[in-house]
Parts: sequence; structure tokens; C-alpha cells
Amino acid sequence: MTDKVSRKDVQEYYGRVLKTKDDLKTSACCGAESMAPYIRDILNRIAPEILEKFYGCGSPIPPELEGCAVLDLGCGAGRDAYVLSKLVGEHGRVIGIDMTDEQIAVAQRHRDAQAHTFGFAKSNIEFMKGCIEDLAELGIASDSIDVVVSNCVVNLSFDKPKLLREIFRVLKPGGELYFSDVFASRRIPAELKDDPVLIGECIAGAFYIEDFRRALAEAGCPDGRLFSSREIEVHDSEIRNRIGMTRLYSRTVRAFKLASLEDRCEDFGQHATYLGTIPEEPRCFKLDDHHCLEKGRPMLVCGNTAGMLSETRFGKHFRVEGDRSVHYGLFDCSPAVTKDGECAGGGCC
Repeated sequence: MTDKVSRKDVQEYYGRVLKTKDDLKTSACCGAESMAPYIRDILNRIAPEILEKFYGCGSPIPPELEGCAVLDLGCGAGRDAYVLSKLVGEHGRVIGIDMTDEQIAVAQRHRDAQAHTFGFAKSNIEFMKGCIEDLAELGIASDSIDVVVSNCVVNLSFDKPKLLREIFRVLKPGGELYFSDVFASRRIPAELKDDPVLIGECIAGAFYIEDFRRALAEAGCPDGRLFSSREIEVHDSEIRNRIGMTRLYSRTVRAFKLASLEDRCEDFGQHATYLGTIPEEPRCFKLDDHHCLEKGRPMLVCGNTAGMLSETRFGKHFRVEGDRSVHYGLFDCSPAVTKDGECAGGGCC
């Protein structure tokens, strides 16, 4: 972003210019067909007004959320926040933060009705108006959040390094950042960064993939994992011409707050076995785009992957054998592939 644009421009675009997701000029806004069936089932129980004002680019809803404290950054009208509300259950809690009055108003007025629909005695969700970079001002304490999610909003941040630092401040040790956003194959030219339409369409502020990797490392996570990726189609010919050969992607990324992570995948001879006990993933657990751990089948993993599976909320669902007492050098990062073309794991990013 440049000093020629402000948060008011973003608020105007999402509060008044866009009426529904059909007004968007790119294919960033994905449909429910890309989601797991259990998430689609929850969406069927969410008010139509909330769904109509969804402007996300992915499905940043990780498994194993029962009882968790989840923070949704840029929650908008609350679609993902309400999905999360159902998944964390009555003993969990969800905080949604957004800076647009019109969006927050939609989210707020459905709190009681959605709690009733989900069979809860009272709502477990809270919505706050504010800037996602200023979590301390909103009273979000350090080490208080199990999972931070965001759906196509990081690109709208006017201070991305500060945002990432704040995320890792509020996460508990072992906590997870799991978010979907628009990424670019090249750095977006400076002259495009002050265009309100390109900002609102999540293009002007899109992270160049390598710059994101660097920023994440500076925030304290040297090993972020790509979960999924798809290329975004730009429908508007004028926008397509302006961005030139830059390719845009909707990516879902996960990153853990773990002191044990290193900036390279190191081999300590460790094995991980998935116990098959996560309800949403009974047959296999997908950690990232090339780690699919089959129930009961030991997999050789690097030290970072071992930490992600044993030092987080997923720890009770895995048996990790071996420690870091003996080092064998860099881990072989070539993923194995099964006969049917599906990833069988065996490599690190």
C-alpha cells in the first residue's frame, strides 16, 4: 500500500461498493465445492445474508478445534467465524475482528439466532471493530489464542510485518496460524498499489511468495507450510492488462508457533504415525501439500514436521518416535507419490 490510499478506501470498497460476492472482478472468491463435506453441512445452517457478503479466497478452517480459542482476522460478515463457532463448540470461543461497520453489523445481528441454530445455550462468538494489526489495543492478550485464521485479508493490511508479529504474540506456544490469501508470482509494481479497485480485489497488496517467506521468518516462524494452492483467474480485461505477466494464486498456508523449528528440514531419524483419531480426518491427516499421513503407517519425518505433529494440539493424535540426539544432515525433501498420483508424504518443504 502507498500513502495515497487509506483504510477508508478499503472500508468503502467492502462496505458500499461490493454488495455481494458476484460484484468481484476475479475468481478469488471460491465456492463451497472446494470445502470438506462437514464444513458444507455447517454452511447450510448459516443465514443467507452472511453467505452473500462473503469475499474470501479459500477455506481456512483446520481440523481439531473442539474447545479452542480461535481468532478470525478480517471476519467480514462472519461466515468463517460462524463455521468456527460450531466447530469449537460451547466450550470454545471465537473472536472476529473487522474494521468495516457494514460487515460487522451483519455479523452481530445473527449472533443469537446462530447460537440457537447450533443448539448452544448462549453464543460463543464475539465480534470487535478494529484494525487487525492492533490486537493489543483490542485487548487480545499474549499467548491466549490457540488458532488464528484469516480469509483473504492479510493482503489488505497496511503493515504486514506488524500484523505477523502480532499474530505470533497472541498465539499460545504450539498455536497455529492457518490462513488463505492472494499471493503473487512477482512483486506488484508500485504504481498499482494506490488503486482502490486493485486493493479491494486483493491484488495490489498481494504478498510476493518469497517476500512472505522472509516476513514469516522475521516474525518467528522459519518454516511455514503450503497447504493448498490454485491460480486465480482475472475476469476484467483492464485489470489483466495492468498486472501483465504476474500470476496470482489463492494459497492456504499454515504456520506454527514453535521454538524448535529450524529454517531447513533436518534429519534426526524420526518417525511419525497417525493414530486416526481426528474426527474430520479418520483415514489420513494432511499436514501440508506433500505430507499426507496414513492411519497406522509410520512415516520418516524431519525435525520440523515431528515438532508440528507432537508439540501442538495434534500431539495426542500421533506417535512420534525418536529425538534430536543424533543428526543425519539435511532431510530428503522429495515427496513420495502413490500410484494413483496422490501424495504419500515423505518429504518436507
